[in-house]
Amino acid sequence: MNKDNNIHPRVRNRRVHLANERTFLSWIRTSIGIMVFGFVVEKFGLFLKQLYLFTGKELPSRHGEYSSFFGVFLIFLGAFMGFLAFIRYKKVEKQIDEDAYQPSIVLDLLLIIALLAIAIFLIIYLIHSI
Repeated sequence: MNKDNNIHPRVRNRRVHLANERTFLSWIRTSIGIMVFGFVVEKFGLFLKQLYLFTGKELPSRHGEYSSFFGVFLIFLGAFMGFLAFIRYKKVEKQIDEDAYQPSIVLDLLLIIALLAIAIFLIIYLIHSI
């Protein structure tokens, strides 16, 4: 009789579960980073408004609206990615216990789309600021 059959799957696969938890925490750090970046972008728009008022120059039209919209969007995106990371963590946890792991690229794809959207927005934002 094999002793491993009596051991709970979480104990038998503890290294894999710990790796899953580290991956989850990495996604949480990434989500927090995106949310912080959104906060900074929103506050940078406020800073630019104050700077234009202080220098007496006229603020370009709709300048602050873009940064506010984009900042709120990034905060929402970060929170949404954190939620998806938790769902992925629980799904992988169950798959590890059942020894039926299936890779998923949903979060990876969302991160790449977010990075591309950020890059495109920043390029357009900087071109219009010149």
